Amino acid sequence: MSSVNLVAREVAVKIVFYGPGLSGKTTTLRKVYETVRPAHRGEMMSIATEGDRTLFFDFLPVKVERVNDCTVRLALYTVPGQVFYNATRKLVLQGADGVVFVADSQPEMMDANRESLANLEENLLEQGVRLERFPLVFQWNKRDIPKALPVTELRTALNPRNVPDFETEALSGRGVMDALKAITRLVIQDLRAKRIVPPPRAATPAMPSLGAAKGAGSGLEAQLSQLAGKAPTATAPASASAGLQRPAGPISRSMPAVVPQPQVQVAPPIAPPALTGQRPLGPASALAPSELFDHARAAEGAFAAGDYGTCIQACLDATRRGLAFAGEAPLGAQAHLLHVDGGDVLKLQSLAARSSNRVDDAAFALYVLMQIFTRLHAAGLPTTE
Repeated sequence: MSSVNLVAREVAVKIVFYGPGLSGKTTTLRKVYETVRPAHRGEMMSIATEGDRTLFFDFLPVKVERVNDCTVRLALYTVPGQVFYNATRKLVLQGADGVVFVADSQPEMMDANRESLANLEENLLEQGVRLERFPLVFQWNKRDIPKALPVTELRTALNPRNVPDFETEALSGRGVMDALKAITRLVIQDLRAKRIVPPPRAATPAMPSLGAAKGAGSGLEAQLSQLAGKAPTATAPASASAGLQRPAGPISRSMPAVVPQPQVQVAPPIAPPALTGQRPLGPASALAPSELFDHARAAEGAFAAGDYGTCIQACLDATRRGLAFAGEAPLGAQAHLLHVDGGDVLKLQSLAARSSNRVDDAAFALYVLMQIFTRLHAAGLPTTE
């Protein structure tokens, strides 16, 4: 969920990359990470299986410098594509402000694309959100494959509302940043309509570099281009951006022209503490039950600081406390009751006993911790009385 820090004048928004397994979600985030200048990006955390599939999600906070008089921080996530991990997809999708649906252009993947899109609609509906009223962008990925389906066929099958869509090649990065610009514009416009982001006002001489650009979202596009180390270019005519000018159905009716200038008054929503502080909410703390939230934050803080031993020890402590919710029993039995891999717990214990650890050891510890948080959530633990 978006939040506003009125002191820092910062808006934090969450964008989730959704789609079937191996469609290119993680590759897309990696390309964004490579494209964005180091000064404007945070740590990219990726938990993968042996098959190179994202098991939980990637988390990449990207800072956009100035939209109106606010700084926007984008928290980019991906969800696992496999049906087995739908509980995790639901958790990651909670509080999302927009979705980029990464569709696989291969003919044999059309059923998987349809299933994943239906799953997205179902999971949003459980949160009381209708997909047709939610900021959404499509990536037609793997366009470099010779047998890729025609875009018209993909649109007919998956995008009947004609929301913005883009042909992408995640490996090379073609179209990836265009899709990110589009979803960011839609999210900001949606938040502005909800009076979370300040609406624009007339240009003033104090901000000539932003006020000079006219047209919907041009200032935001310039800032995202600057993130990639590119000089801002003059705004192209409306016809030059075909993907962004396609009718956007119900979403487009709440998309006023964006003139990036400040306004003094803003309706302040109540922001979660983790997003209003110095450090943004990380992937482990996003999944943590309230009783273990502080432990998850401590583990993430140690990981970010490069203190991998402390990170592993914090994860082990949180793991023991989390497994204890399954009842009084040996650690292995508690893990079995929660359907947690006992071998992973044993490996975590052995890592904590080492005198030195590496970054992949700490990443594994965070993976085990997030696995336990997910199992606790599925089991309805800890219970609230």
